[in-house]
Amino acid sequence: MQLPPAVIVHGLAQARAALAPGQPVTLLSAPGAAAYAGVGWWRALVAQAAGDGAAPPDILDCADAPGRALEALRHGQRLLVLHGVAASLFEDIAARGTAWGAVVLPEAPRALDLATRGAERRLADWLSGRATTG
Repeated sequence: MQLPPAVIVHGLAQARAALAPGQPVTLLSAPGAAAYAGVGWWRALVAQAAGDGAAPPDILDCADAPGRALEALRHGQRLLVLHGVAASLFEDIAARGTAWGAVVLPEAPRALDLATRGAERRLADWLSGRATTG
């Protein structure tokens, strides 16, 4: 699956900042955000950030919480990360995701974390592919 460059966002302001350059972007939640913030928060954040425009691809990181991954799938999350679980459990949840039109990733894509100092200055280069590190 080929997605636009990923940017880790921790809130609405960062999600809007990631979308501001107008370049293709994949919004990625912080590691484990499904466990402490929930799928409802994530879905609302993506919708609010997109405003009247089309929502960008977005990935919710469920870390090692298979219950949160299933909850996210039931609530319409179509891309999520699940790692640190037994292979058989991952395969079961990934198969359920496929049946629901979703993709369960075994690890998060390389991403620029907007909580990192100076990340917003590097955002345009990251999105255009000119940056070499996240």
